[in-house]
Amino acid sequence: MTTPPEGTPAPLEIGRRTVLKAGAAGTAVAALPLAACSSTLESVPPTSGPREVALRVNGEVRALSVEPRVTLLDALRERMGLTGTKKGCDRGECGACTVLVDGRRIKSCMTLAVMQDGREVTTVEGLARGGELHPVQAAFVRQDGLQCGFCTPGQIMSAVAVIEEGHTSSDAEIREWMSGNLCRCSCYPNIVAAVREAAEEVR
Repeated sequence: MTTPPEGTPAPLEIGRRTVLKAGAAGTAVAALPLAACSSTLESVPPTSGPREVALRVNGEVRALSVEPRVTLLDALRERMGLTGTKKGCDRGECGACTVLVDGRRIKSCMTLAVMQDGREVTTVEGLARGGELHPVQAAFVRQDGLQCGFCTPGQIMSAVAVIEEGHTSSDAEIREWMSGNLCRCSCYPNIVAAVREAAEEVR
């Protein structure tokens, strides 16, 4: 082995012990932020496990314990037995699951039950009063807007909101504001006629 010239720095010697020491130091540094944030993490509510929810459904307070992932649609149908609201596409495209939340129509398959905690929910079962059909329900019967009936609850709930919103000045306007609800039977002329008739009755 030859001697290096004078002034040449000594070669860096990295042994197994040096690597282990460096790894332990890195792990300790990486753990510092987690330890510092532990008190913050403890204050975040758990994202899993049942949550207590209270909804006013069709005028009645319903308390239930649900997983955070349960949709409002499934809570209504499977936990409360309100099967009038239909599960169609289950991705917000067909409108069969339309209900009213605080008077506004929403697709219940696209929201979680825990997100609606404390709100007022109206389903198709909550429209009739004292054994009498809601004017929109009665108009759907008279105009034969029911057809197979699968989309009908969502169509009726949407129609109730469309009338309340004042979007019934023409058939074109009714079609536009009812366009989020699909009918596989293509019963659209009858549905539009029913909405127009019910709007005239409600006014």
